[in-house]
Amino acid sequence: MSTVTPPRGALDRPLSPTPRSTLRRARERAQQDRAELYAVLDEALICHLGVVVDGAPMVLPTCYGVLDEVLYLHGSTGAVSLRNGSGTPVCVTVTLVDGLVYARSVFHHSANYRSAVVHGTARLVTDRKERLAALRAIVDHTTPGSWEHARQPNAKELAATAVLALDLEEASVKVRTGPPVDDEVDVATGRRGPVCCRCAPCSASRSRPRPGARRGDPGAPGDQGRHRTRDPSPGRPVT
Repeated sequence: MSTVTPPRGALDRPLSPTPRSTLRRARERAQQDRAELYAVLDEALICHLGVVVDGAPMVLPTCYGVLDEVLYLHGSTGAVSLRNGSGTPVCVTVTLVDGLVYARSVFHHSANYRSAVVHGTARLVTDRKERLAALRAIVDHTTPGSWEHARQPNAKELAATAVLALDLEEASVKVRTGPPVDDEVDVATGRRGPVCCRCAPCSASRSRPRPGARRGDPGAPGDQGRHRTRDPSPGRPVT
């Protein structure tokens, strides 16, 4: 179920080639299609917000949601990361690991991945209507359907919650796929081990939501409870 849908016309523009969003290493892995950005944001559940606090960098994981061309984050009004992130340059990263790459040399071991980096100046959302829409986007991205079935935030909870908005205009996407890249000398010598020259897929799936501990707690309605767990072994289903 897709929870991140780009607005009409958004995909007509390529990803922004700004100095901050231009790849300098492995440039062939850069994606130009803005649809790739929305695809990564749709599939991932957690992003990392990078801010500067008291002159030092701070990077924290958090859930997020996307509406149109804006990425929304939320947290406690007392969170120093959100207070410092408002009105200042921030960076948000999202990463999906698709596989581990085993090469003939440890130097060429790698990972197949899709990653997005968004730069910009975050703003604190104060409009009540936008705040509620942003919170709904965050809730329904992580646990689709929950906004309609669970109690929505009351005035006290809203007062304790800060929402940051970050425009998706300046962003980059980097993707690695395929087998290992071995040196010819290692290929010529026939160096190999039990797992050399392979890609071990890493996948994520939704597990069945479990009822709460209280009597009468229901299971998740509809598509609620979009929990994902990493496949512990290629080819072995997650239960």
